[in-house]
Amino acid sequence: MDSLYILIAEDDADDRFLMQKALDESGEDMKFEFVENGVELLEHLNNIKADSSKNKYPKFILLDLNMPKMDGREVLKNIKTNADYKKIPVIIFSTTKNQIEVKRCYDLGANTYIVKPANFDLLVETIQHIRTYWFKTATLADAV
Repeated sequence: MDSLYILIAEDDADDRFLMQKALDESGEDMKFEFVENGVELLEHLNNIKADSSKNKYPKFILLDLNMPKMDGREVLKNIKTNADYKKIPVIIFSTTKNQIEVKRCYDLGANTYIVKPANFDLLVETIQHIRTYWFKTATLADAV
């Protein structure tokens, strides 16, 4: 995978479809993969770790909070306490606006918390801002 690879954890099929369209419209060629729950996300990272030909972790993870099997909070805690994964930026991307929840996510190690936009145009704009910040502005430590 190239350096513009992102991993998206989103259980809702409609949200995945809209995010895929927004990513496609955001202007830059980005590789992205979707997983549908926290268990799949951790399995995906473990597969990258185990397969030396896949030595590139995602540039960042967009993480929904409310997912089946293992929710975003549990996944975030797992990622940020794992020596191999903790450098991967995790962007919480959720409909939850509750300040207690926002604080909890930051306490667990979230790098950014973004409330999902209410319409498609705002989603495209938000994806463009995320892309610009995390791919062009931020200086990150290698996660590998």
